[in-house]
Amino acid sequence: MAGLLEGVILMDPTGVILSANPAALRMHGVTAVADLGETADDYATRYKLRYRDRRQLPRREYPLVRLLAGESFPDLIIEVTPVGANEPCWVHQVRDIVMDEDGGEPDCLGLVISDVSERFDAEDRFEAMFHANPAPALIIRVADQRYVLVNQGFLDLSGYAREQIIGKTLFDLDFFAEIQRKPFVRECIADGKTVPQLEAELPLAGGDKTLVLLAGQPIEVANEDCLLFTFADLEPRRRAEQALRSSERHFSSVFEMAPVAMVVTDGDDNRIVRANEAFQSLTGYSAPAIGGRIADDLQLWNDASQRQGLEKEIQDHGGFRGHDVRLLHKSGESVDCLVSAERISVDGAACVLWLYQDISTRRRGELDLVEAIEAVMKDANWLSRSIMDKLATLRNPRPGAAVDAPAADLSKREREVLELICQDFDDAAMAERLGLSRNTVRNHVARLYSKIGVNRRSAAVVWARERGVGG
Repeated sequence: MAGLLEGVILMDPTGVILSANPAALRMHGVTAVADLGETADDYATRYKLRYRDRRQLPRREYPLVRLLAGESFPDLIIEVTPVGANEPCWVHQVRDIVMDEDGGEPDCLGLVISDVSERFDAEDRFEAMFHANPAPALIIRVADQRYVLVNQGFLDLSGYAREQIIGKTLFDLDFFAEIQRKPFVRECIADGKTVPQLEAELPLAGGDKTLVLLAGQPIEVANEDCLLFTFADLEPRRRAEQALRSSERHFSSVFEMAPVAMVVTDGDDNRIVRANEAFQSLTGYSAPAIGGRIADDLQLWNDASQRQGLEKEIQDHGGFRGHDVRLLHKSGESVDCLVSAERISVDGAACVLWLYQDISTRRRGELDLVEAIEAVMKDANWLSRSIMDKLATLRNPRPGAAVDAPAADLSKREREVLELICQDFDDAAMAERLGLSRNTVRNHVARLYSKIGVNRRSAAVVWARERGVGG
């Protein structure tokens, strides 16, 4: 007994503890047999025993008491805690042995103890990490294909309660019913082999399914071969992909049905990949004639340098709005348009959407109006300069071009005040910016209003913007 690594406690049939080897004493934290107690009942007053599921053993189920009752327990796992301690100090695996020399009543009863504390400490740490892991996971025992562990992440994902899963087999609750390469996965589970990453439809407690990515890895739990399966929820990705496909279908429908001419281009040279019917009607080119071509191939733009400037604006700023351009119809006839462009994504590829609004009819109406007014008012010297400026703008539209302002009538300080008004500065802010008093600023504002013929800030801003003042 003294040389054994296992602990041994000997007891006579009356319940008196006869002896214990050094290993048994170490496993109870004592140095003498008397410290274990004189009898089995005395032992029960000095140590609290619990099963691994934290249930406390009643005294009649203590191993020494069961020995006296003639019960056998080949491998019993118990947690041993000295009375007065809060946490278990050892985990013992115990078995019984009965010594009988003459075949009659037992001469001596023995309790053989193995200290498995380190093994179960490692298993406890593993279980703590397993349950703390936010990634959904479960463990299947290979021998009988039963679920032995499941973490909270998997319970949240599946909607099942822990007791609905633990102890069930793959036949009772098959989480792998709808998986890629199902026969291969079944074979891997039966053999305890690694299961590579595969997609599956995971059945949920409510009857629905969710798309997951799973993988299995062989591990050992409580000296048994198991498979650890981890899961990644792909349902949000699938919904996003479905929403994207739906959005692109809607875009395609709107694109084709829109009454405004539109094309989609890609690449650095803005090669045309799609053109709607309105664009084909506007330019006279059919879809096959347009697809895969660039604007220079078709001679679409009257001013190639203007197109290059707008393409650079797309590169620098991602798009632009409402520029006057002149396209060329297939027949050579020019078409006045307002063009806008914006970077978009189509089927995951970066593209540019171009929108052309035909304003030829409106432009011809404006020019006809100008010619009629000029014919009637040829000798009308009294016509104001502002009306003549507007007529000139209609005849020769230039984006951003300013009507000549009577700059000579404004002093440098008045022009500064006007520019600050256009930037939404109040009197106090203008005084601080210009280093003047508020009264001086008010005097400048009053003289400015008098010169340009307005009586409020909004009118001054409109007057300035029409003449290119204020940016």
